[in-house]
Amino acid sequence: MTHRLYYHDSFLYDFEAQVIRLETGPRPAVELDQTAFYPTSGGQVFDSGWIVLPSGERLRITEVAEDESSGSILHFLENPAALESGSRVRGLIDAGRRRDHMQQHSGQHVLSAAFLRLFEMPTVSFHMGADSCSIDLETKALSPQQVAEAERLANEVVLEDRPVSIRFVSQEEAHTLGLRKIPPVERDQLRLIDIRDFDLTACGGTHVSGTGQIGSILLRKTEKVRQGWRVEFVCGLRAVATARRDYAALSEAAALFSSHIWDVPGQIRKSQEEARASRKAREAILEELADLYASRMVSETPESNGRQVVVRVFPDRDLAFIKLLGQRLCRQSAPVVALLGTNTPPAALVFAQSPGQPFDMNALIREALAKLGGRGGGSKDMAQGGPQDIQAIDRRLAELASRLRA
Repeated sequence: MTHRLYYHDSFLYDFEAQVIRLETGPRPAVELDQTAFYPTSGGQVFDSGWIVLPSGERLRITEVAEDESSGSILHFLENPAALESGSRVRGLIDAGRRRDHMQQHSGQHVLSAAFLRLFEMPTVSFHMGADSCSIDLETKALSPQQVAEAERLANEVVLEDRPVSIRFVSQEEAHTLGLRKIPPVERDQLRLIDIRDFDLTACGGTHVSGTGQIGSILLRKTEKVRQGWRVEFVCGLRAVATARRDYAALSEAAALFSSHIWDVPGQIRKSQEEARASRKAREAILEELADLYASRMVSETPESNGRQVVVRVFPDRDLAFIKLLGQRLCRQSAPVVALLGTNTPPAALVFAQSPGQPFDMNALIREALAKLGGRGGGSKDMAQGGPQDIQAIDRRLAELASRLRA
């Protein structure tokens, strides 16, 4: 079993160890007798860094994982060829990544305790991502006001710079201490993270030594999930970078509207209302245009066997328009079969017929697409699809129209 140095000192970035096992294969890895590298566990992602050989050569660590069956920790390497079992090496932790993980994980403890103290909402899971973190709360509802209150309390605890200490207790003792959460795994001893007079919970992760080192806790968004509500957050330097990115985006949006950043939501609502009004006006114009086209096309198309077979390929219309036109054509007083297309990318076909006509538009369009390439389908009276051979659309529709008129 690997001795876990990070259990006792989260600020240990440089250590010495002995290689006790090498694993070859598609994912080569090394096991050390002791390590300060944290493996992915408990929602926290692994540390990265280097194994340094006596020669000074550095081997990059790509992942750190725990072998739960043996209790060993495996360090996956890009190229372990220079390593030998029994040799002495140095481990160098990526300090920036470790500090970021400490800020996120300790911030999560504070935030989870805040939601529990204020609203009796326990945390059921924690996830640390590359850009943001999240906790899932066991609750049926979560209001913006509750989110703001929890964020405020969490940051007050950060401002107070409360000590964060580590201690080890037996399972029996842990059940008498009022822990926020006791892990389901049975161990002889539990490692506790104690945020003085605020939170006490079992955890194997790396943490700050005082809440002030968390820097700040910024709650981002909330969403309903299967087991409750998910709260996204960032801490420390991530919070600073996120706030800077948000401000830059808001500033750019405000400049586009020639307004202050606080006026951006109002400007967006105004733009949406204008867009909706414009869309309705456009739809009304297209409907009028489709009616005009339908009337003219019917008047210009001779009758054949008691019906009019209308064929037209548009070079400058989209699928929405030819579908609307097909519907309008089939509402004319005389029976109509419409074979319509557009070769404006993306090319499209719409086949439609007035109710009561004997043809099957779904079968016809599948037949056409079998030769033109593409996919499509629909009902007996209306079908649509996307042809691939644009150049052959006119010829293929003319062939079908001749058959339908016969």
